[in-house]
Amino acid sequence: MGKTVLTNVRTFAVGVDLTSQSNKVELSSEVEDKDSTNYASQGWKEVLGGLASAEISAEGQWEAGDPTRVDDASWATLGGVGPWSVSANNGAAVGDLAYFTSALRSDYKLGDEVGEVAPWSGTAKSSWPLVRGQFAHPPGLARTATGAGTGIQIGAVAAGRRLHAALHVLSASGTTPSLTARVESSVDNTFAAPTTRLTFNPAAAPGGQILRTAGTAVTDSWWRIAWTISGTTPSFLFVAALGIQ
Repeated sequence: MGKTVLTNVRTFAVGVDLTSQSNKVELSSEVEDKDSTNYASQGWKEVLGGLASAEISAEGQWEAGDPTRVDDASWATLGGVGPWSVSANNGAAVGDLAYFTSALRSDYKLGDEVGEVAPWSGTAKSSWPLVRGQFAHPPGLARTATGAGTGIQIGAVAAGRRLHAALHVLSASGTTPSLTARVESSVDNTFAAPTTRLTFNPAAAPGGQILRTAGTAVTDSWWRIAWTISGTTPSFLFVAALGIQ
């Protein structure tokens, strides 16, 4: 991806798609610099990397009235921790670049002077590492039956690193609908004998979950999202992102 004008940044906060309600999204990460200067530093300041953190800030046009609107979603998650996923101005198709983390919804602001389009702004602060990965399931494809998504080659997981997975359930309909998503890996893109690495809790309504592996090595390099759906005429819209950190 070369130079780009920001026109298509996708933002998913727990169980809501903020894309059509936001016009500015900023993602930042930093590592604390800890002074370790000593008499052997030859007159130069010496630092060590300390704790890392990330922050997602966004703003846009205020809307309210149902759980898919920014006001309802912000009040429901304020002070809570859940997954946030942001695209790199490239949509959210399978394989598109994604940045995601588990974050605390730390603040929410709304309102302005008379005559202005009602705005909102908010911030989410990381409680897990910020992961640079790929989208593994797109937001606009409704799923009504058990199945599996397209495999993506993320790579093997070295010992001490983890495969992270974020799931955003954006809508659920039908009678007693249930979605149980899982992360599978394979030695190649055929997924002839996939191994389940992570399993999300069953979901029956919009919401978000984020999981990660235990830190042991995984030699498989191909990954995908699979799911089991049950209920009467169930239908789900959901987004998933995978990455190694």
